[in-house]
Amino acid sequence: MTGAPRTARTARMNSPASARAAPRDFARVETWVFDLDNTLYPRHLNLWQQVDDRIRDYIANFLKIGRDEAFRVQKDYYRRYGTSMRGMMTEHGMNPDDYLAFVHQIDLTNGTRKHADAVMRRLDIHEHFEDVFDIVAAELEPKPLPQTYDRFLKTHDVDPASAAMFEDLSRNLAVPHALGMTTVLVVPEGSREVLREAWEMEGRDAAHVDHVTDDLAGFLRTIARP
Repeated sequence: MTGAPRTARTARMNSPASARAAPRDFARVETWVFDLDNTLYPRHLNLWQQVDDRIRDYIANFLKIGRDEAFRVQKDYYRRYGTSMRGMMTEHGMNPDDYLAFVHQIDLTNGTRKHADAVMRRLDIHEHFEDVFDIVAAELEPKPLPQTYDRFLKTHDVDPASAAMFEDLSRNLAVPHALGMTTVLVVPEGSREVLREAWEMEGRDAAHVDHVTDDLAGFLRTIARP
């Protein structure tokens, strides 16, 4: 979870259209919150691939199983627990420090401030962000757990009623929307072709999704116009 600049401070599971409230706009938004991986950059750039491969290797070694079975476990835990790491901790008592030390032996590490800083510098957008909320600040509890959002809001003194959140998974927008945030689901063009799983593509019409875009830069330019 990456916090974007604040303008006033320094620093759909297929519900019927008739049941949907009007989408929230950005008139009151002061704090802009962006997920990082697969939101600020599309999956097909493969910045995630090194991490994904090392997670699979760690699971295979830890559970003493083949890489195909490790891949199945990895994706199952990711879906059910929010991160493969959380699943391994819950199901197998894995030490997260050992896991993070192994997974982080790559060019860009995922889920940490170091990863966020490296990616934002590579994208040349680092100067536009005020701060970063990483998996360590979240006490290793991933989205969509409610306490993770509570920690984020408290740590950065964010009023959810004056914040917008951008995210590539619909399920991760349910809690922010319930808290009062304006929500934007970012679904990059061609995401189906880069092997996203079916469940990751769900929720575009969910009541907790105010806006959907496949062009983040264009969307931001549009809402920035007076």
